[in-house]
Amino acid sequence: MTDLPTEIVEIVEKDLQKFDTIAQESRLHGDAVDKVIRDSKNAWIPTSHWIGGFIWHYIQRANRENFLYDLTAIDGESIQYTQYGAGQFYDWHIDAGIDTAFKPQQIVSSGTNIAQDLMTLQGEYVRKLSFSLQLSDPEDYTGGEVQFMDNGRKTYFAPKQRGTMILFDSRTPHRVRKVKSGVRKSLVGWVVGKRWV
Repeated sequence: MTDLPTEIVEIVEKDLQKFDTIAQESRLHGDAVDKVIRDSKNAWIPTSHWIGGFIWHYIQRANRENFLYDLTAIDGESIQYTQYGAGQFYDWHIDAGIDTAFKPQQIVSSGTNIAQDLMTLQGEYVRKLSFSLQLSDPEDYTGGEVQFMDNGRKTYFAPKQRGTMILFDSRTPHRVRKVKSGVRKSLVGWVVGKRWV
């Protein structure tokens, strides 16, 4: 967990305002909208945006200090700018499923078709870490808590403080509880690496 200075969060939030107008209903895997599981709006920020490099620094540092996972990049080379308004939520889920435990036999070619090699390697990457950067002040909304569940079924809440960035293993069950009033804004994403061995 990292707490970013308020001044930095204000710069990030101001720069992201241009994405507010293009935010759409959040989709699940397979591009499906299922408001029983998730109801929110989001826009995608490419990692080539300055925020991508900024976040990558904190991911690398937190990984060195806590996880020591073999990481390659932010999944899809994009970061999700998410907004939860009143009544919106994301039910219990994990960001990395059973496919992280199975390693298919794929062989990279001799290098004659670089695009194909990159696609093959991309299929070998799995989500290892998830991150969330809290952009909203806790007084801007009620509800909307990020909640985690451990193996013993005990639950924990993430801090709601503006500027808090948390990283957690992508196999951890978590949810965003229903927002009762106001708007909760965050940047979330997933970090991939080679499949677990």
